[in-house]
Amino acid sequence: MQVQSSTQTNVTPLNELFTVVVITHNRRAFLRRTLQYYSRYPAKVLVLDSSAQCDEGIATDFPSADYHHLPQYTYKGLQDKLTYGVNQVTTPYMVFAADDDFLIHDALTASVEFLHANPDYGLCHGYGMMYLTRAAEVTYYRRDKRVQEDYNSPQPETRVMEFMGQFLPPFYAVTRTDLLQQWYNQLPAGTSFEWQEVGHTFYLLACAKARILPIPFAVREVNYGNSDHNTNVLTVLAYQDAKSVAEREQFAEFLASIPTQLSDQDSNAVKQIALNSFTEMAQCLLEGRSLTGTPIFRSAWVEPGKEPVRSFAPEQFVEMPFYNKPMFDLLTEFEFLLHAMPAGRVQLQELEGVLLKQRELMRVHPNDNERTLRARLWEALTLNMFNREVVKRLAKSLLDTEEHEEGLKLQAWLDRLSSVPGQEDRKLFENMPSGRLLEWLEARSPDVAQLPAISQHLASHNGGPQFGILLLDLDADMVKLQATFDSLVSSHCKAFKVVVFTTGDLPATTSVRDTVHFVKVSATNYVERINQTVTQSTADWLLLAEAGDEFTASGLLRASLELIGAEGVRAVAMDEVQRQPSGVLADVFRPGVNLDLLQTVPSLMARHWLIQRDVLVQAKGFSSEYTEALEFDLLLRLIEDGGLRGLAHLAEPLLICNAAPAQENTHERQVLTRHLANRGYRAQVGSALPQTWKIDYQHGERPMVSIILHSQDNLEQLQSALVSLLQRTRYQRHEVLIVDNHSQSPELAEWLSSLEGKGERIRVLRSGQRLSNSALYNLASREGKGEYLVLFSAEAEVVSANWLDSLLNQAQRPEVGIVGAKLVDGRGVTTQGGLILGLNGLIGSVFVGESKDTKGYLFGNQVEQNYSAVSGACLMIRKELFEGVGCLDEEHFDTAYADIDLCLKIADAGYLTVWCPQAQIRHPGVLADDPQSAAALRDKWQARFAQDFAYNQNLALTGKGFTLGEPTSVNWAQLLA
Repeated sequence: MQVQSSTQTNVTPLNELFTVVVITHNRRAFLRRTLQYYSRYPAKVLVLDSSAQCDEGIATDFPSADYHHLPQYTYKGLQDKLTYGVNQVTTPYMVFAADDDFLIHDALTASVEFLHANPDYGLCHGYGMMYLTRAAEVTYYRRDKRVQEDYNSPQPETRVMEFMGQFLPPFYAVTRTDLLQQWYNQLPAGTSFEWQEVGHTFYLLACAKARILPIPFAVREVNYGNSDHNTNVLTVLAYQDAKSVAEREQFAEFLASIPTQLSDQDSNAVKQIALNSFTEMAQCLLEGRSLTGTPIFRSAWVEPGKEPVRSFAPEQFVEMPFYNKPMFDLLTEFEFLLHAMPAGRVQLQELEGVLLKQRELMRVHPNDNERTLRARLWEALTLNMFNREVVKRLAKSLLDTEEHEEGLKLQAWLDRLSSVPGQEDRKLFENMPSGRLLEWLEARSPDVAQLPAISQHLASHNGGPQFGILLLDLDADMVKLQATFDSLVSSHCKAFKVVVFTTGDLPATTSVRDTVHFVKVSATNYVERINQTVTQSTADWLLLAEAGDEFTASGLLRASLELIGAEGVRAVAMDEVQRQPSGVLADVFRPGVNLDLLQTVPSLMARHWLIQRDVLVQAKGFSSEYTEALEFDLLLRLIEDGGLRGLAHLAEPLLICNAAPAQENTHERQVLTRHLANRGYRAQVGSALPQTWKIDYQHGERPMVSIILHSQDNLEQLQSALVSLLQRTRYQRHEVLIVDNHSQSPELAEWLSSLEGKGERIRVLRSGQRLSNSALYNLASREGKGEYLVLFSAEAEVVSANWLDSLLNQAQRPEVGIVGAKLVDGRGVTTQGGLILGLNGLIGSVFVGESKDTKGYLFGNQVEQNYSAVSGACLMIRKELFEGVGCLDEEHFDTAYADIDLCLKIADAGYLTVWCPQAQIRHPGVLADDPQSAAALRDKWQARFAQDFAYNQNLALTGKGFTLGEPTSVNWAQLLA
């Protein structure tokens, strides 16, 4: 493509006039897709890639692109990256292109032609719309409203005010390169994103005229969070606090100081023009004069090789230049790239479940034939026709049949897909969470060479334990039933019998002696029939499952080896993989036996336990009163009968099953309320979040609490901590003990003296000499009048008024020894949760950096649960128990980790440590850096560090915690030793 010059005598190649500057950061798939799109456009393409890793293949795959890897410019270094980029451009015109947008080729050329023919104009663009790609469709949104299209006033202030009053973002406009170079070379370092955009607009309009062409120009991806051109900009343009007003004044002064066509005016006058333009732009955004986000139509590909089907919203905007065949043809081209080269976050999240389902449909089963395979391939194609592997297999399957023509159509579609350099769907899936999880599962299986030794070992132990699988088929769904059977056939363990409780017709006459026995049941009597079967069963261990649950290849085999000679074990929880409503897989890797997590999240913790048959018989089976909480009720009855004795956890996934519905389960509430009553509580069970329970134990006593504050030349911190305690603590039966560690500050001494004699709520204790932290807390504990002690850091401040009530709610339970709080910062971000031994080398906290309101792994950021340790920044313990375990260890942990050591001593004494997220304390949450104390702690508690009961050994011990570990095989040889 060539552009006529203004002299009408020379034709200049476009790549000598125009550069497309592609901006990208850590988005390889987006970059490759956008380069594929611009590869057919004859302009120069300059890539500014600030990703951490260089894409070495760009030079080979897209040789015409000028690729610059700029890792020194992080995401927050956008200004520096753009400044660098504009100074690399050698053509007179340029445009910034985001890696997720489509700037229409013809519109770019038309804009270049306009600027080339009109030297008094500085920028030119057309109208934009937005898209959101989902797994199987694309939704389009109107973004721009019709505005004044020619900002050609000779008065620069008029142009500025008119453009700001009908603001269409000019950042992605075709612009004269020298203008952008001048702008970025003058822009103050460290200018915020918002002011960069505002200033960019002001400067361009103050220097030159602008033109909006009445043509489609850009199709931009929807911003998932706050809009770049709305909320964020409004924070600097419209807020009236002193800081925002000062920032506006300062930036207006900067704009008045740089050369523009306004420079012939007084600088104060130019500053006022800038301030007025800010006001006008804010009003434009607030009133929605020029930008919108209204859906206009959805587009879905329903048949290979055919045009996508578009469904229009009721409201149409025919005044916009989008409703014509050329535009729809362009959108079809874009959509093909969007689906063939998937990259968007929402798209990939939704596509994950689709690719998983397609993978399952392509799996070959022992009883398959060509007909069944082809039927499943057709089903897979309807889910996503852009999966190359599905299309390839189905085309090959059809070419040698009477459906040869369909095969040729699919082959043509495959050729079209192959023309685009997309990632293999298998590779794409393997990089998704579900794919990584399945890869992890595959690594668990023994290899062929190990199987004979395993079989011999089991044979030497009478074949190992026998498993009875109680399979509910209450929907009479043969497809789901077959999926369970297929998984059992494919597993490495054969020591099982299955009893199917079905509401459908019996497929055969069977008995309890058969490997598969069918029992006819109804929706009202199936629990009774299960209990009858339990009494007749000869299995050692029983498992309740549902049709459609799939057994992992090695789960039962691992259980059979682990349970040989396991005396005294009553019930075993194993891990599982759950299929979410979206179709994706999520690991549910449980901690060790965790009473509080069992009570607060039974939908995740009380399913699919292996129950010793005699134990189940003795418990008189399952209760028909609680059909939606059969296992939860049984487990709580076992705890009522024998505590946590004989309950175990095996860190191996047993099943792939559906996640429990995200809704309130009234049977769980009833079971939990009954159980707590049997333990002597008048408890109230409530739910603030679906699938979770919050227990108010309704203790009858209101004990005295002594809150200990450490004073050591820290007046400002101490004052803040004390004020927060006094003003934000609802529970009034407490005293605050400020124990001073021989401070030298006269101001602190004077303040402490002023507190004395003002009642018993605040008491000041003084040490005659400097003591260690541990010794100081021990000193204060002896003086405390409270039945309960709270170690409270002077760096901490109370956030939630019910913090002390929440701690006491747990601490007054006889089985609980220590209760800890959730630590957060001023933004409501978690700085410390429960503590995991061995995480990141020594001790790590979970949920750090997450909002205090996020669910967390297994809802762990929202519910009470048991941990090995909690932070001494806010720790409650019964005084009698504190003294009973010897208080804080002054000898080995005088400066650090005495709180961790205390928690572990409490556990050794047989008590639970509970982390209570309802008690929220503002605190930095930084763990101590004391190698000597750390070594002493690890040396003293080696067994605890070897495997923390509160953390699953299949999860990574590096990073933020609760992430999948590296794929590793089970140590089968060790199990045979």
